Amino acid sequence: MRVARAFLLFAVLAAGTLAFASGAAAATPRVLAVEFENDVNPVTQDYLTGAIDRAEDERYDAVVFLVDTPGGLDSSMRAIIKRELDSKVPVVVYVFPPGSRDASAGVFITMAADVAAMAPQTNIGSSTPVSSAGGNIPSDLRRKVINDAVAYIRGLAEAHGRNPDWAEEAVRKAVNLPANDALEENVVDWVAPDLPTLLGRIDGTRTEPKGLVLHTAGARVDTISMSLWKRVLDTLIDPNIVVLLMSLGALGIIVEISHPGLVFPGTFGAIALVVGFFGLQVLPVSWAGILLMLLALGLFVTDVFVTTHGALTAAGAASFVVGSLLLFDPAGPAYQVSLPVAIAIGGTLALFVGLVVSKVWRARRRTPTTGVEELVGATAVVRRTLDPAGLVFVHGELWQARSGEGPIEVGETVCVDGMDGLVLSVRRAETRAPVTA
Repeated sequence: MRVARAFLLFAVLAAGTLAFASGAAAATPRVLAVEFENDVNPVTQDYLTGAIDRAEDERYDAVVFLVDTPGGLDSSMRAIIKRELDSKVPVVVYVFPPGSRDASAGVFITMAADVAAMAPQTNIGSSTPVSSAGGNIPSDLRRKVINDAVAYIRGLAEAHGRNPDWAEEAVRKAVNLPANDALEENVVDWVAPDLPTLLGRIDGTRTEPKGLVLHTAGARVDTISMSLWKRVLDTLIDPNIVVLLMSLGALGIIVEISHPGLVFPGTFGAIALVVGFFGLQVLPVSWAGILLMLLALGLFVTDVFVTTHGALTAAGAASFVVGSLLLFDPAGPAYQVSLPVAIAIGGTLALFVGLVVSKVWRARRRTPTTGVEELVGATAVVRRTLDPAGLVFVHGELWQARSGEGPIEVGETVCVDGMDGLVLSVRRAETRAPVTA
């Protein structure tokens, strides 16, 4: 009985300890910190919206974007904002670490957050839309784009209790603010030196307009970053990489067409083109740029088969450079092919195709080394008297031959004038060659 009572007491104590531990664990808030040191594009859009999905599915108390961004694509920005506004978990945008910036599309994302915060020595602003070349948009279109962006960012700022007038100035005049000034002008809600401090300060805050209450003091922070696969995808949508892959694909196809049967160049070219097409699928592209690059490929291939002395190659190089610069025109200045890169790739393509064309041209002009053309004009030695038919030895082979110049004896030298079927037509040569076995 004593043993049974002791065992029962132990079981009760163990159960109580487990219940207390589980209750304490449940009481500890959890925060998902999302590192975002990148531009806003379709890959990072999927990364950030996926983080919000995870925070909702795993019942985190808040999700914090640790932001350092130059901005990016308008379409991806709006998709991220829609997910922020729809989130059932409080979304905190924290410009961090010190030295970071929150520019262009990043400012819109910050205005849409439930809580906006900055670390010291960071800045926010410069949200003026620019043309794809990085300059001013033509006046009529500029008014439409600017007014649309102003209405959007003012709506976001007003709904979240922030300064809509400054938000408008950030779009119209590209103004910027450091962290403390942004706090004073009600552009952001908090300034904190690190994430634990921020989580302690915002604990108990009720967000606008959702009315969510934050429970973040002493929270357990789970930090995530972009996976290797997403980093690879993010690299592959670099416009310079896309154009390089397209050019390598074109080279592979050209080599395979000019030298059928090599297999590897064609296979490599096809793979490079497929990977390049991924970038074209993800980023907004200009059809004018695509058509110019296809035209360049057609000119390169045509020049291999048509004698133009390099004119088509030069035209193809120019078409490739212009097409590269126009290719990502709708994506904005953050996603443009560098002019030096476009010229370097176009020049390399022209040089390579010129080499192929020169080799093809030399091969066409070279004297044949096989067949009838190779035998005509050659010197042969009679091995069986030609009267009028006999045998001659030419190029290491015995051939039937016929001559109309009367009997030509063994050992005499003859010249091949032509061929009738498999019989050579020969005539007497002026010199006599020695008889060989």
